[in-house]
Amino acid sequence: MAVASVASKSIKRDIPFAWEGRDKRGARIKGKSLAPDEQTLRAELRRQGVAPSKIRKQKQGRKGGSVNAGDIAVFSRQLATMLAAGIPLVQAFEIVGNGNDKPAMQKLILDVKADVEGGTSLHEALGKHPLYFDDLYVNLVEAGEQAGALESLLDKVATYKEKTEALKKKVKKALFYPAAVLVVAVIVTVVLLIFVIPQFDALYKGFGASLPAFTQFVINISHDVQHYGFYMLVALGGAFWTFFYFKKRSRAMREFLDRLVLKMPVIGPILHKAAIARYARTLSTMFAAGVPLVEALGSVAGATGNIVYEKAVLRMKDEVSTGQRLQRSMESTGLFPNMVNQMIAVGEESGSLDEMSSKVATFYEAEVDNAVDAMSSLLEPLIMVVLGVLVGGLVIAMYLPIFKLASVV
Repeated sequence: MAVASVASKSIKRDIPFAWEGRDKRGARIKGKSLAPDEQTLRAELRRQGVAPSKIRKQKQGRKGGSVNAGDIAVFSRQLATMLAAGIPLVQAFEIVGNGNDKPAMQKLILDVKADVEGGTSLHEALGKHPLYFDDLYVNLVEAGEQAGALESLLDKVATYKEKTEALKKKVKKALFYPAAVLVVAVIVTVVLLIFVIPQFDALYKGFGASLPAFTQFVINISHDVQHYGFYMLVALGGAFWTFFYFKKRSRAMREFLDRLVLKMPVIGPILHKAAIARYARTLSTMFAAGVPLVEALGSVAGATGNIVYEKAVLRMKDEVSTGQRLQRSMESTGLFPNMVNQMIAVGEESGSLDEMSSKVATFYEAEVDNAVDAMSSLLEPLIMVVLGVLVGGLVIAMYLPIFKLASVV
């Protein structure tokens, strides 16, 4: 079954439609298009020789809300594959855009296509959407256009996005696991304090005897949670909101947190390796694209994902711009292991900095993967210990009076 597409002549492309119909030969065809309204789309289809039989409006996600970095990575690979197959740029955008299932992503792609059709260069068209295509992405595409090697550069961009997204997922996995354990432990504890401990409290009140200090302490906490739990929840929610509010708006706070997490046991080494992997992967991609080293370091700094590394790379950029070797600048930061410094030195001396940086990136991406798996294995017994201490402590506290009574009898 053929898949056709229609480009609306109107600049406004707000509503995504899916349609079915028959072409001039009577063959059934279907497609997806963006148009201001259904009547405009029907008229455009007829001008294309398509007799529409069914047109339905697709659900439209929030503008930009449903487009994530993973979607951009997939789009980059699809576009690179299309161009490598010899498909013209505008047609490649049309095929990729109309074949996307997300209305917001489809609109983004077709908007870029409309700009390119209007004579705008690809990097300028992408630059109009900085929320999805950052400076690094745009600069790489611009380098490909200027060098007349857009196909190969888009392939490098696609590989870069795939690698960085895979690395982000590994880091998120490393951070999510302990956070999830903590949340589960808190929920279990609160449930016991609200629903189970009061039953024991009512039972022990009939004894008319004093309770062990540990038992009384747990019962007091249960009373506080029952009577002031709502206020505690509001205060906790307010604390989280305040934290994320200032974290988003205060660079000083983000830098403090970035330094803190790098010093944390277990997680800190993983984040160090992830930052080095991102640094090396971005440097390799930029240098392979023919971007000058000093200019490349400016983009590399923002791609490290950590303000500590970002500031260090910016200092390196200043030092390299004055004639100092990259390897010496990296050593002066104290953030890069000796192996990384030596491999970069070899790359500088042999003129293969992009290749050596790629090897460093591949090595540390594998290191992050292994570290996350090792941490997951380490946390499994730790989870049992934490839950055991919390739940077991509450159980022991509730049964202490019974043990005390039995010893007296």
